[in-house]
Amino acid sequence: MEKKIIKNDVLNEQYYHYKHKSGLSIILYPMEGYSSAYALFGTNYGSIDTSFKTQNDSDFITVPEGIAHFLEHKLFESEDGDAFSLFAKTGASANAFTSFDKTCYLFSTTDNFDESLKALITFVQAPYFTKETVEKEQGIIGQEIKMYEDDPNWRVFFNLLTALYVNNPVRIDIAGTTQSISKIDKDLLYSCYNTFYNLNNMVVCIAGNFDEESAAKIIEDNLKECEKVEIISKVPDEPKTVAKKEFVQDLSVAMPLFNIGYKETPVSKEEELEVQIRCELILSAIVGRSSELYKDMYDSALINTTFGTEVFSGRGYFANVFSGESRNPKLVMEKIANCIESYKEKGIDEETFKRVKKAMYGNSILLFNNVEGVANELVASYFADGEIYDVMDVIKAVTLEDINEQLRNSFNKEYMSISIVNPVE
Repeated sequence: MEKKIIKNDVLNEQYYHYKHKSGLSIILYPMEGYSSAYALFGTNYGSIDTSFKTQNDSDFITVPEGIAHFLEHKLFESEDGDAFSLFAKTGASANAFTSFDKTCYLFSTTDNFDESLKALITFVQAPYFTKETVEKEQGIIGQEIKMYEDDPNWRVFFNLLTALYVNNPVRIDIAGTTQSISKIDKDLLYSCYNTFYNLNNMVVCIAGNFDEESAAKIIEDNLKECEKVEIISKVPDEPKTVAKKEFVQDLSVAMPLFNIGYKETPVSKEEELEVQIRCELILSAIVGRSSELYKDMYDSALINTTFGTEVFSGRGYFANVFSGESRNPKLVMEKIANCIESYKEKGIDEETFKRVKKAMYGNSILLFNNVEGVANELVASYFADGEIYDVMDVIKAVTLEDINEQLRNSFNKEYMSISIVNPVE
């Protein structure tokens, strides 16, 4: 296997990127002094990938919403049982998750690392779907979907996405709907698996206490041969405008929940990290815990400590989001919008910029004290065509002029929506 060493002089650390002949990337980050290891086997495939083709297809294939999440559930099953039993024998804690643009299978352990790693690599490459097991899973996931339909925190976020986006599949719940999953069968699952679970489209990332060379050999010895596949995912055209300005739902909550979003123009993969960091700095400067706006809203009991912000970005979507609890969510939105318009005119000052930049840079370094955080960031940076140290470099390079220009070109109140979950009267 080809091996590349990636070093960072600030941290005085390094990690290793192996490229296997199958096309699989293996990224290993040994961390001295830690007792646990965290491993992920991920594919560049998520809930938004509902329309796609390969180099062998004449036209795009459209599959039911929620199939990526459904496939994640089914992959744990085998003819002999389920993958969790393999990890029970090694003492590792195993899990998986599907997001909008990736699916990952993982384990964490302090012992028997080699056996757990072999189990992870083996079961992800061994799909087993039957008509009977698929039908059984439809009932299980159907119950899960209904559970999320009653979850206020889940609904307030997805209602916002429904308000912001007209066509982009990011507006659909990751698990799909009870109607969409009823259309899933074993042939569709195998079709999606054979397309997206090709090793060219996957990565193994490990961080923590493990032997690098031993891990590389275990992975190499347990990989199956595969033909290279070129995947084109089709994202529907999305207008700049929002679908609706407001989405209100009544659920069982003590206080109204809100999500407020500014819909932004999606950026290229090459620009995404830089634009994301600029927006995070803007949010921290304008509504962070030490900002005047936060203090004003908190002191007047308009918000509480649940208030927070997020830069929500990925393939074909980008939004700046504010969330929390409030007796008057629309007043929160009004104050945020007015404050941002004021900052657009006067600009963020240098003292504030230096403070939020220093805090963000410090947090980016603190990440490397967390085994799970490092492993997850390795996956995210790989699928973004970058390296894990890029975040530190981008933060260091950003200027006051950069974020004020970003502020002027973003946060257009015409493309702003609010989602509110009110208490049931």
